Amino acid sequence: MDVKGVKFHYVECGDPKGMIVILLHGFPSCWISWHHQIPTLSKHFRVIAVDLKGFGDSDKPSARKSYRVENLVNELAVFLSMLGVDDQNKCHVIGHDLGALLGWYLVHLWPNCVSKFVAISCPHPNVHWEYLPPSSFFNKNWICFSQLPYLPEMDALQSDLKIINQCYQHLSKNKENDDLSYIDAYKYTFSRTEDWTGAINYFRNLPFYRIEPRSNNDSLNKEEDMLQVPCLLITGSKDVSVQMESFIKSTEFLKTSTVRIIDNASHFPHQEQPKVVNDLLTSYLVRVKVVQKELQPRQNSGGIVGRMKDIVSSTVQYGNTLKDSVQKRNILPITAMTSSCQN
Repeated sequence: MDVKGVKFHYVECGDPKGMIVILLHGFPSCWISWHHQIPTLSKHFRVIAVDLKGFGDSDKPSARKSYRVENLVNELAVFLSMLGVDDQNKCHVIGHDLGALLGWYLVHLWPNCVSKFVAISCPHPNVHWEYLPPSSFFNKNWICFSQLPYLPEMDALQSDLKIINQCYQHLSKNKENDDLSYIDAYKYTFSRTEDWTGAINYFRNLPFYRIEPRSNNDSLNKEEDMLQVPCLLITGSKDVSVQMESFIKSTEFLKTSTVRIIDNASHFPHQEQPKVVNDLLTSYLVRVKVVQKELQPRQNSGGIVGRMKDIVSSTVQYGNTLKDSVQKRNILPITAMTSSCQN
């Protein structure tokens, strides 16, 4: 799909008339990161797993300015509108890592188009960068290193793509299944210098952006500034790339939020514990239709006046064919911060 001159590659599965669930992958990855979730979610939704700009088979412009937050979010909003998402036909957004970070900006800037948001392994952008643990491979030192031209891309290609090996250790441990083939797929996807430039450009921009409050105070704690979209935050119990405190503080920016910790999972819980995560996503996203059902009076009740009602759930309620609409939005501004990296 062409969006403002940028080609977006995506994989689609499920009912073409169903409610859209868009999947936003992390770094370094592509749409294939969601191979465990696509079959399950497509039973209920129209699933769109997209390669973000700069990744996979989507276009990879090399200019750093192409990856400014305002450009990324506007393009993603247009992409959704071309799929049919609007105020009347909302979508669910699920993001992991870098994709979740982009998702945070999307739901803040275009809340009327999103029904629910799921952030996996990524806290709110206003706290994310301040809480990067030193133990993370992508810690503040790496963020500073990524600001340099060319060298980060060259470094990423060294030692048999060491970044891929570092990120996907959980796949290399499972030699009895097909996980090793996914490592090869990731390495093929990031086999050239240009495959890294766009991806690293996210880190050359996003760490310096924050969500601004609508009011004049310097925080988002007022109710009118809080994100109204219901949010589910998922993190692995063994994730050394983020701090649990950052997820707790993220809830301060949200009117409705749920935090779930996945046992025996690190930074990729949707890959390490796919069944647990899939069950969680399904129970959170699938809307239920409430139906009244008459019950027979209990035999030992001695006579009951009136009729008893019971509530049963039905996993229905799909969306309709959607229309393009990206005009009027209640936009919460974002701000670019001036900052210097220090070791």
